[in-house]
Amino acid sequence: MGNDTEQKLKIAIVILNWNGKKLLEQFLPSVIEHSKEATVYVADNASTDDSVNFIKTAFPLIKIIQNTENGGYAKGYNDALKQVESDVFCLLNSDVEVTKNWLTPIINTFKNEFNTAIIQPKLLDFNKRDYFEYAGAAGGFIDKYGYPYCRGRIFNTIEKDNGQYNDTSEIFWASGACLFIRKYVFNELNGLDEAFFAHMEEIDLCWRAKNKGYAVKYVGQSTIYHVGGATLSNTNPKKTFLNFRNSLFTVTKNAQGNIFLIILMRLILDGLAGIKFLLEMKPKHILAILKAHISFYSHLKQLLAQRKANKKKMSYSKINSIVLCYFLFKKQYFKSL
Repeated sequence: MGNDTEQKLKIAIVILNWNGKKLLEQFLPSVIEHSKEATVYVADNASTDDSVNFIKTAFPLIKIIQNTENGGYAKGYNDALKQVESDVFCLLNSDVEVTKNWLTPIINTFKNEFNTAIIQPKLLDFNKRDYFEYAGAAGGFIDKYGYPYCRGRIFNTIEKDNGQYNDTSEIFWASGACLFIRKYVFNELNGLDEAFFAHMEEIDLCWRAKNKGYAVKYVGQSTIYHVGGATLSNTNPKKTFLNFRNSLFTVTKNAQGNIFLIILMRLILDGLAGIKFLLEMKPKHILAILKAHISFYSHLKQLLAQRKANKKKMSYSKINSIVLCYFLFKKQYFKSL
C-alpha cells in the first residue's frame, strides 16, 4: 500500500455515461477545469446516442472506456474500473458541477487518515444552490430496518445549507453521486454488487467496508452541486422498485440481529408506505413495492448465503425507525433525532 503522505495520490475521476451527451456537454467543463490533480475518464455504458463521438471531438484529452453493455451503475463501474490505474477512484455522476479546489480537502483526508477508505463531499442542489441535495446531502445513515436518511435530508425534508455541516465527520454511507474510494479497498470488497443494477449499491458497498473495519467520512470543506434524478426521477415507479428492493437486499446481507424479524418489520413498514401511495393516488408505486418484495424473495437464498459469508457485522443504526421518527414524532431534521 505504501505511505500516502510520501507520494502523490493518484486520483481517477470516472464518470459513468449512458446516453447523456447533454449532461456531459454541460458538466464536463467544470470537472476538467477544477480537477487538475486527477485523471478524468468517461465510462460509457453502451450508449446509443453520439456521446462517445462527442467526447472524442469536444474533449480529446478525456480518457474513454467503452463498456459492451448497459449493466447499470454497479456492473458499469465494476467493468470500467478494472481498466483504471489509480490509488483512489472517484465515482462521479454525469450531472454534477464541481467547484474550485474541491479535491484538496479530500486528498488531504486520505493522506492523513489511513483507515479512511471512502469519502463523500458536501452535496448541494444544482437548481436550489443554498439547499442540500436529496441523493446524499451531508452524508448518509440508516435505521435498524435499512431505511436510509442523511444529515441535511430526511425523506423529502431538505435542509438549507447554513454551514451547519461544514465539518469532517464519520458517516455510515457516502452517496453514489460522488463517492471516493481507495482502489485496494474497492478490489478487496469485489466492487459493487451487480444484483442491485442501480440505487443503494453504494450503501451496501459502504456497509461492507465498515464491516471490515474501514471508516467512511464526509468532508464538508469540499462542495459539489448535483442535479439529481437525471437518469431516474423520484416520481418514476422503477426508482421506487429499486429503492425498496435494494434496501431489503442491503439489510439482509449486512445487518446484525435476527434478520427474519427485521424482514417482518419491513413488510409492515413497506405496507404503510403502500397505503401512503394509495392515499396519494399513485397505484404504479404500490405495484412497484409489491414487485420489489417478490424480486427480493426470489433472491433470498442467495442473499442469506452472502449473509452467512459475512462473518463480522458491526453496529449500524443510531435509531430504530426513521419512518416512525419522521411521520409519527415529526422529527424532520437530523439534529432532532
